[in-house]
Amino acid sequence: MGSWQRLLLFHGVSLRGGARACAPLCGRQMLVCWRQLSGAESETLKQRRTQIMSRGLPKQKPIEGVKQVIVVASGKGGVGKSTTAVNLALALGANDSSKAVGLLDVDVYGPSVPKMMNLKGNPELSESNLMRPLLNYGVACMSMGFLVEETAPVVWRGLMVMSAIEKLLRQVDWGQLDYLVVDMPPGTGDVQLSVSQNIPISGAVIVSTPQDIALMDAHKGAEMFRKVHVPVLGLVQNMSVFQCPKCRHKTHIFGADGAKRLARTLDLDVLGDVPLHLNIREASDTGQPIVFSQPESDEL
Repeated sequence: MGSWQRLLLFHGVSLRGGARACAPLCGRQMLVCWRQLSGAESETLKQRRTQIMSRGLPKQKPIEGVKQVIVVASGKGGVGKSTTAVNLALALGANDSSKAVGLLDVDVYGPSVPKMMNLKGNPELSESNLMRPLLNYGVACMSMGFLVEETAPVVWRGLMVMSAIEKLLRQVDWGQLDYLVVDMPPGTGDVQLSVSQNIPISGAVIVSTPQDIALMDAHKGAEMFRKVHVPVLGLVQNMSVFQCPKCRHKTHIFGADGAKRLARTLDLDVLGDVPLHLNIREASDTGQPIVFSQPESDEL
């Protein structure tokens, strides 16, 4: 039953035969009519639900040539998720130079990887018509930012976004990778669900500041991955503390140890505790991530 039909029934009016005149109903007739229509609607919804569930979830298909996929996610934007993803990819390569590492940016509306990895230009196409990732610092990178102008907004509806995600997942020639780090958009919506259900994921890393507002959404992000059977590897607490460069006094601008408390609640490990520091911000903005440009930094 549609919203307008319900509204009319509540006002004692019965819809009879399409556009024909409406006749008033007494209270008893209205109740009977309401139950009949509600029952029919309930049965229809049950049948529809059964039909949808019988289709099952999409079958996961590995990305060709990729051994392990690690997603970096957060419930809220602005917590340093992309910075973490970029430096994680570089750290995986630095930890073992024999490992091939890729970085996939699936944040269609706000891609950050091109700037952080100091990359510009359009991907070339292989003989099989697949996009070739751009390479810097030994990491193969693909992002929506390579396919649109830097200042051009992506004003797309859901279906176009999902089509773009499908292309980024299936139409990139990664070669042979040991690790593919995926920089997810903030939230727990279509993109997160599509990525999680379409490719096998080795684990998810959740990034949050210690602030309660960010932690609420980080909690939701972790629970979402658990619901779609993606292992949550742990939490990264970003912008945990600010130390004055002159007097060395430490200030917990966003609160103290919030992500650590959330990790205990979720029975997860804290994978990293990253301070709020000028060097990290400057390194990201200049396209020289701190793991590459300052590998011995105290901030790591």
